[in-house]
Amino acid sequence: MCRVVIVQHGEKANTPGDPGLTALGLDQARRTARTVRGVGQPAVVLSSPLRRARETAGPVADALGVGVEVDDRLTERMNWDGESGFDAFVREWQRATEDRDYEPTIGDSSRVAGARFLEALDEWCRRGPGTVVAVAHGGVTVDLLRTILGDPIVGERWPTLLVDGVPPGALTRLRNDGDGFVAESVADGQHL
Repeated sequence: MCRVVIVQHGEKANTPGDPGLTALGLDQARRTARTVRGVGQPAVVLSSPLRRARETAGPVADALGVGVEVDDRLTERMNWDGESGFDAFVREWQRATEDRDYEPTIGDSSRVAGARFLEALDEWCRRGPGTVVAVAHGGVTVDLLRTILGDPIVGERWPTLLVDGVPPGALTRLRNDGDGFVAESVADGQHL
């Protein structure tokens, strides 16, 4: 059996490009790290290459006594680069959320993002039983859930995810017994 704990990065600075965590985001990362210590002993903590995820992964990996491995497949579906206005970015994001096959001008479609995240988790789970800790982003985590569970289940069980996303520092726990992934908990922020 393989267990996966997806850690949503902490609160990020509200700037375009590749912003880091705010002071609150750093605190969320530390609090999340204390909680993740109880999930089992992974060999590594995976992280999206974006700064906010790496800054969250550091305290988590330190708490577990393992290293961080950056995996591009965990990156966010779309990342505002500042080239277009924020309102245009939000419109693109909403369209890509509503139409999973829509290819935005920057980033990936929801379907592609969910598939690449799933590919990464499948690869790491094939390495053997245990726990995989992956520090990622709200959009790509929701894309993954939509890919493995289907839109009707996600919409019915967690209706706010498509609108509000995953809160900073929240944990999503998956299990794979060999027949695919099952969600044990989604966007859990009780530890914060």
